[in-house]
Amino acid sequence: MANNTNEQFEKVLAVCRDLFSKKLYDYGASWRIMRPQSLTDQIFIKAKRIRTLETGAENLVGEGINSELIGIVNYGIIALVQLELGYSDNCDITPDEAMVLYDKKANEALELMKKKNHDYNEAWRGMRTTSYTDLILTKIWRTKQIEELEGETKVSEGVDANYMDMINYAVFGLIKNGVA
Repeated sequence: MANNTNEQFEKVLAVCRDLFSKKLYDYGASWRIMRPQSLTDQIFIKAKRIRTLETGAENLVGEGINSELIGIVNYGIIALVQLELGYSDNCDITPDEAMVLYDKKANEALELMKKKNHDYNEAWRGMRTTSYTDLILTKIWRTKQIEELEGETKVSEGVDANYMDMINYAVFGLIKNGVA
Protein backbone atom coordinates (compact mmCIF):
# COMPACT_ATOMS: atom_id res chain seq x y z
CA MET A 1 0.00 0.00 0.00
CA ALA A 2 2.85 2.42 0.79
CA ASN A 3 4.10 2.46 -2.79
CA ASN A 4 0.58 3.23 -3.95
CA THR A 5 0.44 6.08 -1.44
CA ASN A 6 3.75 7.42 -2.71
CA GLU A 7 2.47 7.29 -6.30
CA GLN A 8 -0.79 8.98 -5.30
CA PHE A 9 1.08 11.68 -3.40
CA GLU A 10 3.34 12.30 -6.39
CA LYS A 11 0.34 12.47 -8.74
CA VAL A 12 -1.42 15.01 -6.53
CA LEU A 13 1.74 17.09 -6.27
CA ALA A 14 1.98 17.02 -10.08
CA VAL A 15 -1.57 18.43 -10.31
CA CYS A 16 -0.67 21.16 -7.81
CA ARG A 17 2.60 21.89 -9.60
CA ASP A 18 0.82 22.22 -12.93
CA LEU A 19 -1.55 24.87 -11.55
CA PHE A 20 1.33 26.65 -9.80
CA SER A 21 3.26 26.73 -13.07
CA LYS A 22 0.30 28.17 -14.98
CA LYS A 23 -0.28 30.85 -12.36
CA LEU A 24 3.44 31.60 -12.37
CA TYR A 25 3.17 32.22 -16.11
CA ASP A 26 0.17 34.54 -15.58
CA TYR A 27 1.41 36.44 -12.52
CA GLY A 28 5.13 35.84 -12.27
CA ALA A 29 6.55 35.32 -8.79
CA SER A 30 4.34 38.08 -7.37
CA TRP A 31 4.00 35.99 -4.21
CA ARG A 32 7.61 36.91 -3.34
CA ILE A 33 6.30 40.09 -1.68
CA MET A 34 4.20 38.09 0.79
CA ARG A 35 5.42 37.73 4.36
CA PRO A 36 4.94 34.29 5.94
CA GLN A 37 2.16 35.67 8.16
CA SER A 38 0.19 36.69 5.06
CA LEU A 39 0.64 33.22 3.62
CA THR A 40 -0.63 31.71 6.87
CA ASP A 41 -3.71 33.92 6.48
CA GLN A 42 -4.16 32.82 2.85
CA ILE A 43 -4.13 29.19 3.95
CA PHE A 44 -6.57 30.09 6.72
CA ILE A 45 -8.99 31.56 4.18
CA LYS A 46 -8.82 28.38 2.09
CA ALA A 47 -9.31 26.08 5.09
CA LYS A 48 -12.24 28.13 6.42
CA ARG A 49 -13.90 27.97 3.00
CA ILE A 50 -13.46 24.19 2.94
CA ARG A 51 -15.05 23.92 6.36
CA THR A 52 -17.93 26.11 5.22
CA LEU A 53 -18.50 23.88 2.19
CA GLU A 54 -18.23 20.74 4.33
CA THR A 55 -20.97 22.01 6.60
CA GLY A 56 -23.36 22.35 3.68
CA ALA A 57 -23.24 26.05 2.97
CA GLU A 58 -24.30 27.19 -0.47
CA ASN A 59 -21.38 27.43 -2.89
CA LEU A 60 -21.79 30.81 -4.60
CA VAL A 61 -18.24 30.98 -6.00
CA GLY A 62 -18.53 27.68 -7.84
CA GLU A 63 -15.09 26.35 -6.97
CA GLY A 64 -15.09 23.24 -4.84
CA ILE A 65 -13.08 21.75 -2.02
CA ASN A 66 -10.38 20.29 -4.25
CA SER A 67 -9.40 23.68 -5.67
CA GLU A 68 -9.05 25.01 -2.12
CA LEU A 69 -6.94 22.00 -1.08
CA ILE A 70 -4.69 22.60 -4.09
CA GLY A 71 -4.41 26.22 -2.93
CA ILE A 72 -3.36 25.05 0.53
CA VAL A 73 -0.66 22.84 -0.97
CA ASN A 74 0.66 25.63 -3.18
CA TYR A 75 0.52 28.36 -0.55
CA GLY A 76 2.17 25.97 1.91
CA ILE A 77 5.02 25.39 -0.52
CA ILE A 78 5.31 29.12 -1.18
CA ALA A 79 5.43 29.72 2.59
CA LEU A 80 8.29 27.25 2.94
CA VAL A 81 10.16 29.07 0.16
CA GLN A 82 9.53 32.41 1.85
CA LEU A 83 10.79 31.08 5.19
CA GLU A 84 14.01 30.05 3.46
CA LEU A 85 14.53 33.16 1.31
CA GLY A 86 12.69 35.84 3.23
CA TYR A 87 10.18 38.06 1.47
CA SER A 88 11.10 40.63 -1.14
CA ASP A 89 9.78 44.02 -2.18
CA ASN A 90 9.46 42.84 -5.77
CA CYS A 91 9.43 39.77 -7.99
CA ASP A 92 13.12 39.02 -7.62
CA ILE A 93 13.25 35.52 -9.11
CA THR A 94 12.53 34.15 -12.55
CA PRO A 95 9.78 31.61 -13.20
CA ASP A 96 12.45 28.95 -13.73
CA GLU A 97 14.04 29.76 -10.36
CA ALA A 98 10.58 29.69 -8.74
CA MET A 99 9.91 26.24 -10.18
CA VAL A 100 13.22 24.92 -8.83
CA LEU A 101 12.33 26.24 -5.38
CA TYR A 102 8.81 24.83 -5.65
CA ASP A 103 10.14 21.40 -6.59
CA LYS A 104 12.65 21.45 -3.73
CA LYS A 105 9.99 22.19 -1.11
CA ALA A 106 7.46 19.80 -2.66
CA ASN A 107 10.07 17.05 -2.53
CA GLU A 108 10.79 17.84 1.13
CA ALA A 109 7.06 17.50 1.86
CA LEU A 110 6.96 14.20 -0.04
CA GLU A 111 9.93 12.82 1.88
CA LEU A 112 8.35 13.82 5.21
CA MET A 113 5.07 12.19 4.19
CA LYS A 114 6.87 8.95 3.32
CA LYS A 115 8.54 8.83 6.73
CA LYS A 116 5.38 9.69 8.65
CA ASN A 117 3.25 7.37 6.53
CA HIS A 118 5.64 4.53 7.35
CA ASP A 119 5.61 5.29 11.06
CA TYR A 120 1.84 5.82 11.25
CA ASN A 121 1.08 2.84 8.97
CA GLU A 122 -1.35 4.57 6.59
CA ALA A 123 -3.52 5.84 9.47
CA TRP A 124 -4.67 8.80 7.37
CA ARG A 125 -6.66 6.43 5.15
CA GLY A 126 -9.00 5.67 8.05
CA MET A 127 -9.66 9.32 8.80
CA ARG A 128 -12.58 11.40 7.60
CA THR A 129 -11.69 14.14 5.14
CA THR A 130 -13.34 16.65 7.47
CA SER A 131 -10.69 15.76 10.05
CA TYR A 132 -8.00 16.90 7.62
CA THR A 133 -9.72 20.28 7.49
CA ASP A 134 -9.83 20.49 11.28
CA LEU A 135 -6.19 19.48 11.55
CA ILE A 136 -5.17 22.07 8.95
CA LEU A 137 -7.09 24.74 10.88
CA THR A 138 -5.39 23.62 14.10
CA LYS A 139 -1.98 23.83 12.43
CA ILE A 140 -2.85 27.34 11.19
CA TRP A 141 -3.72 28.51 14.70
CA ARG A 142 -0.51 26.95 16.02
CA THR A 143 1.43 28.71 13.29
CA LYS A 144 -0.20 32.03 14.12
CA GLN A 145 0.73 31.57 17.77
CA ILE A 146 4.34 30.73 16.89
CA GLU A 147 4.42 33.78 14.58
CA GLU A 148 3.16 35.93 17.48
CA LEU A 149 5.98 34.47 19.59
CA GLU A 150 8.38 35.42 16.76
CA GLY A 151 9.38 31.77 16.47
CA GLU A 152 10.51 31.48 20.08
CA THR A 153 8.90 28.24 21.28
CA LYS A 154 9.74 26.15 24.33
CA VAL A 155 9.07 22.65 23.02
CA SER A 156 7.15 22.89 19.76
CA GLU A 157 8.27 22.36 16.21
CA GLY A 158 8.66 25.49 14.16
CA VAL A 159 6.43 27.14 11.62
CA ASP A 160 7.99 25.14 8.80
CA ALA A 161 6.88 21.83 10.34
CA ASN A 162 3.32 23.14 10.58
CA TYR A 163 3.33 24.19 6.93
CA MET A 164 4.60 20.72 5.98
CA ASP A 165 1.77 19.11 7.92
CA MET A 166 -0.78 21.40 6.26
CA ILE A 167 0.55 20.40 2.85
CA ASN A 168 0.41 16.72 3.71
CA TYR A 169 -3.14 16.84 5.12
CA ALA A 170 -4.28 18.72 2.02
CA VAL A 171 -2.67 16.08 -0.21
CA PHE A 172 -4.36 13.32 1.77
CA GLY A 173 -7.69 15.09 1.23
CA LEU A 174 -7.03 15.36 -2.49
CA ILE A 175 -6.17 11.66 -2.68
CA LYS A 176 -9.32 10.68 -0.81
CA ASN A 177 -11.38 13.02 -3.01
CA GLY A 178 -10.18 11.12 -6.08
CA VAL A 179 -7.59 13.50 -7.50
CA ALA A 180 -5.10 10.59 -7.51
